[in-house]
Amino acid sequence: MFQKILIANRAEIACRVIDTARRLGVATVAVYSDADAGARHVAMADQAVHIGGPRPADSYLRGDAIIAAALSTGAQAIHPGYGFLSENPDFVDAVQAAGLVFIGPSGDAIRAMGLKDAAKALMARAGVPVVPGYHGDNQDPEHLAGAAEALGYPVLIKAVAGGGGKGMRRVDRAADFAAALSGAQGEAQTAFGNPSVLIEKYVEKPRHIEVQIFGDGTRAVHLFERDCSLQRRHQKVIEEAPAPGMTEEMRAAMGQAAVRAAEAIGYSGAGTVEFITDASDGLRPDRFWFMEMNTRLQVEHPVTEAITGVDLVEWQLRVASGEPLPARQEDLQISGHAFEARLYAEDVPAGFLPATGTLKHLRFPPGLRVETGVRPGDTISPWYDPMIAKVISHGPTRAAALNALARGLTGTQVAGTVTNLGFLARVARHPGFGAGDVDTGLIARDLQVLTDPQPVPPAARALAVIAAAGLHEATGTGFSLWAPLRRPVPFEEPAQLQVTGPNRITVEIGGQMHDCARHPDGWWVDGAKTGAQIHVAADEITVFLQGAHRFARPDPLARESRGSASGLTLAPMPGLVKAVFVAPGAQVAAGDRLAVLEAMKMEHTLCAARAGLVAEVLAGAGDQVEAGAALIRLAEEEAA
Repeated sequence: MFQKILIANRAEIACRVIDTARRLGVATVAVYSDADAGARHVAMADQAVHIGGPRPADSYLRGDAIIAAALSTGAQAIHPGYGFLSENPDFVDAVQAAGLVFIGPSGDAIRAMGLKDAAKALMARAGVPVVPGYHGDNQDPEHLAGAAEALGYPVLIKAVAGGGGKGMRRVDRAADFAAALSGAQGEAQTAFGNPSVLIEKYVEKPRHIEVQIFGDGTRAVHLFERDCSLQRRHQKVIEEAPAPGMTEEMRAAMGQAAVRAAEAIGYSGAGTVEFITDASDGLRPDRFWFMEMNTRLQVEHPVTEAITGVDLVEWQLRVASGEPLPARQEDLQISGHAFEARLYAEDVPAGFLPATGTLKHLRFPPGLRVETGVRPGDTISPWYDPMIAKVISHGPTRAAALNALARGLTGTQVAGTVTNLGFLARVARHPGFGAGDVDTGLIARDLQVLTDPQPVPPAARALAVIAAAGLHEATGTGFSLWAPLRRPVPFEEPAQLQVTGPNRITVEIGGQMHDCARHPDGWWVDGAKTGAQIHVAADEITVFLQGAHRFARPDPLARESRGSASGLTLAPMPGLVKAVFVAPGAQVAAGDRLAVLEAMKMEHTLCAARAGLVAEVLAGAGDQVEAGAALIRLAEEEAA
């Protein structure tokens, strides 16, 4: 076993690897950028080395700096985590050339699976079924359009490099193909430095099922499947293991196909073989096809660990240090069911825009496995993926595990930034998902229901008024000098309260009176125990009651802005202006593309909110802008 390893990553995966290394008695070295100097993974590691600026290209993608850090600290091996350099075969070669061990597959194995088109051809030769499509080298738009016509719409355009839904577009008709192709190629170039794409037939009722494999370079085993069908825009939302509705015949066929794929390239370490299945007639062993292989540990690996009892990071360290596979196929069994939900800082009502902010409060309920790279007081940076945590539940049955996940999400508390917590909790309670009737289109079909703002419980609003008055933490002693005086409270809407006795307040808001009492077990409102918890910050109040409810704290000294922003296009988040499509004097219609902003590893197209004449272009391609920065101004509309 190694004595010291370096982790070439950040956030929750770096913390995850450190946890296992500690248990095995292995010392760890963290690397960090300027933006991560105070990060949790840096605090957890035994040593930490600064490697550059906040942009990934200046830090976590600098293989030379990472290798130098490993050599200078005496690390024997490098664990890549996922993302960044984890699937870069040139980095693997450089690590080995420096006399270090790469904790993962060989560079040749990564190359074999790195391009989706070449990987599909290799898998077909190995007897693994592949999706019908065009995987050739000709990237001429007319040729690709012809390939799409030959396959028949709908089709899927996919970047040949990378993953995570980037560089991917569904196209339903020939008229939309050119624009979709341009968007996919641009996003692929940004994310992976390779604009090449392939075209595949789109499966109408697809389920995304992947198989966890593990090899030692000679032989491989599979650790059963995960269902990752619950997706939004090709991004996984909630994953589970095992797949609902899976038959033993189908599981055996998929597992054997995944093992053949791994052994065909002499795979070593943890990897995932992803399949697309046609679920229109249930799960059938003749209706699954190879999509791609991820030659690394996956974000959702904890659900596999939960149902098998295997620590995949431990296996990675053991095999990379020269040990054989720790188990035979017949030794592996499924126990219970597990789910993982990805908690992000993102503005769901605004179209799931990534968000930033300072985590003023962060608390998870007991009974869940939580993997996180942040702590209360940490900042969600615009430079990286805005994940706050992975929330994992495990139970003896699917229903029990899903219920535990839903309760756990409802009980999770985050203040200081908007999150997708409410959306995740509603997804977990979705009747179709609960019944196991899942496919990749479930969220899109019910998006309105899943994202509509939920009504705020009257009790939460009443408690927010109490917090706005500064009485939320008052004790019996604090109320002892009460006087029956009704007074207004600065709040989002007219509100008054009256202290009517020790630990008792009457709140009037929205024409309703609420009797609020503080008991030893917390706040009761209108005679009902709430279990609510309240967090107060300088600019907002958050009441945790059947979810998180945020209320602004009005500043009575703040002057209302008189300016109108109706003609301004603002940056919705900090990012890099990738392109600007208009110039002063141009006439635009509502919905026309104005600019593209690159932020948090995604491209966001900014469109005109109304028709008008472009008066000013305030930012250019290559500019780094802050959230709220004015990018384009339209001339004022003439009065009728």
